[in-house]
Amino acid sequence: MVLTGGCRCGAIRYSAEGEPGHASVCHCADCRRSAGAPMVAWALFPQERLAITGHPARYESSPGTLREFCGTCGTGLFYRNESIFPGQVDIQTATLDDPDALPPKARIQTAEAPNWFERFDALPRFPRFPG
Repeated sequence: MVLTGGCRCGAIRYSAEGEPGHASVCHCADCRRSAGAPMVAWALFPQERLAITGHPARYESSPGTLREFCGTCGTGLFYRNESIFPGQVDIQTATLDDPDALPPKARIQTAEAPNWFERFDALPRFPRFPG
């Protein structure tokens, strides 16, 4: 399997080959703050199976943790931490061309999820913005 994706403006594109080591949704405060979202979906691939065109900007969000994003449009793309995931890269799966290609198989860091997330499924749903 070859998956493709990229940032919002198209300045950065990538392809990842094979099956990921994991596909999960993270609720940790670092991911939430980096993405400005209540959770971030990730899929982990060996570095050698990820090809990137363009030049992501990097931010060391904590010692040894690199978050990569598009310096033009700001889209978050990759997470690297050699002490946690040696030789691997986590890809934000919302940036895949087909975001349904890797559905999450677990929720992680739920201890840091906002309390309201427990009631998330009870919220009203609308296929588009309500009128």
